[in-house]
Amino acid sequence: MKTELRFGNRIDAYRDDMLRDLAELVAIPSVCGKPEGNLPYGAKSAEALDCILRMAERMGFSTCNVGHYAGHAEYGEGDEIAAVLAHVDVVPVGSGWDSDPFTLTQKGGLLFGRGVADDKGEAIAALYALKALKDAGVTGKRRLRVIFGAGEEVGMEDLPHYFKQEPLPDYAFTPDAEYGICNREKGIMRVRVNGPASPAIQRFVGGSVVNAVPENAEVTLHCSLEEAQALSQSKLPGTFTFEVSEKGIEITSKGVAVHAMQPEKGFNAISHVVALLGSVLPEEELGSLLTFLLRSVGCETDGASLGIRCEDEPSGALTCNLGLIHMDENGAEASFDIRYPVTADGKKIMDTFRKAAEDTGLAFAVVEEEAPLYLPAESPFIHLLQDSYTAVTGQPCELYATGGGTYARAVSGRGVAFGPLFPDEPDRGLHNANEHIDLNRYMEHARICLEAMYRMMTEDIQ
Repeated sequence: MKTELRFGNRIDAYRDDMLRDLAELVAIPSVCGKPEGNLPYGAKSAEALDCILRMAERMGFSTCNVGHYAGHAEYGEGDEIAAVLAHVDVVPVGSGWDSDPFTLTQKGGLLFGRGVADDKGEAIAALYALKALKDAGVTGKRRLRVIFGAGEEVGMEDLPHYFKQEPLPDYAFTPDAEYGICNREKGIMRVRVNGPASPAIQRFVGGSVVNAVPENAEVTLHCSLEEAQALSQSKLPGTFTFEVSEKGIEITSKGVAVHAMQPEKGFNAISHVVALLGSVLPEEELGSLLTFLLRSVGCETDGASLGIRCEDEPSGALTCNLGLIHMDENGAEASFDIRYPVTADGKKIMDTFRKAAEDTGLAFAVVEEEAPLYLPAESPFIHLLQDSYTAVTGQPCELYATGGGTYARAVSGRGVAFGPLFPDEPDRGLHNANEHIDLNRYMEHARICLEAMYRMMTEDIQ
């Protein structure tokens, strides 16, 4: 039977070692920074990549580090390559943690720490699955790699750099989403609009990364006493604090951060404070950027006022997240993360957004675009992963679509997202405070990962 468990349970013997190494990896604050010499994502991201490759070398694997963009550990022989794609960089910490985010902390059956769920825990699980295969002397039809990226959270340019030097795998999955199997990923477009300085705004900063709903925004502005009073007495939705100073009035806006693929589940600190400003200040004081945000974006997450709202049956609705803003006396800039349906016309969406921005006097630029991913359900590789999941869990493995962007896009239609979170799991705090995993579910994921890797290495896939 294809759904008979063949190898996955062998990962259980490595549980304590996995947690030890996960603690070491979590302790590295591997938020990507500015390039430093030959380190494209800064020192901490490079340190995390070096750390996990050293672990792999201690296990006896051949390793490769491609310019600190990404690296791999490899086992086996053959012309074909199967791969698991994980990443060791993390998003910024943010506020609201109940424990040190860079200390692996166990509370009951839960493990807390930045990266435990996204994606250091999965990187460690895949590495130990490779070790389990090696320790058992498994041989197969193809080489098996675990590829570790170092810049997934800042645009996923790491794997394209890696694949300039290394061959694309023939089959791959990335444990950086949910179970069952994501064979449909929305297109991703990141755009930026720029305009002149605002007469009223001295300083306006908000957000930390474009692919998350911003949880903080701060505004310092010139205004009259009457305007300051009207702002502070507003009943508009939002959590605001006000402080009057010699410079004017300072407003702090608090939101709820979630991943940009589901912006409707968060609360945007930037867009709501823009709505507050627009309820009191005239457009000539706000300037062209804030006027555009008021008229064409608002607090929406579906792009309706921009004229780009759309949806399809395979993948759902377009989402639009205002993720970053920076304004001072030198100018104004805002950045957006758009996830569009797999059957939608990305160029039409781009052109519509561009016209709306330029009609308000703003400059428009596409910073990044990734085409949608759509793999047929009949693929033999998808059946292999479904059988692996069922062998461990006893449950069917469904197909689904996501607005998230994963490494599956980097392998030119040869891969999908597969795990690690189960359909019945609660929010694990990905891209938010108190990120955590359930230890029992984590080990269940590790069994599925090992079972799939065993089959990827040993089975005919045609």
